[in-house]
Amino acid sequence: MNLSNLRPAKGATKTGKRIGRGTGSGLGGTSTRGHKGAKSRSGYSRKIGFEGGQMPIQRRLPKFGFKNINRVEYKAINLDVLQRLAEARELARIDIRTLVDAGFISSGQLVKILGNGAITTKVDVEAHAFSKTAEAAIQAIGGTVIKLK
Repeated sequence: MNLSNLRPAKGATKTGKRIGRGTGSGLGGTSTRGHKGAKSRSGYSRKIGFEGGQMPIQRRLPKFGFKNINRVEYKAINLDVLQRLAEARELARIDIRTLVDAGFISSGQLVKILGNGAITTKVDVEAHAFSKTAEAAIQAIGGTVIKLK
């Protein structure tokens, strides 16, 4: 055996249909396109969503909802996350850069600190927004809250 006589296994390949090569082939004449109509013509392409003339689904269903262009989306970080971060890295200040480095947010995301969990370590926290309970909890242990613009 060498490269010149390699062949696929028997039955592993099929010869393609040779459409439109005369009536003797059995696939001549209309070339598997049927008789007349748009689909038999060259250049035919069905429009996206076309359902054969029936009212398409995107026109049967009503429009709904809207996108608020003024929406501000924050990444939520809870107090217990800040506590673990402060203990693990022995930090006195947690800012956006610290959260990015720890993998909690990606750069460019806005951060809101929420009050779920407890914080026992005195830390200065810098974020874009704070819930009232989170702000109260941080200040209760002697930490400071710094709101970014």
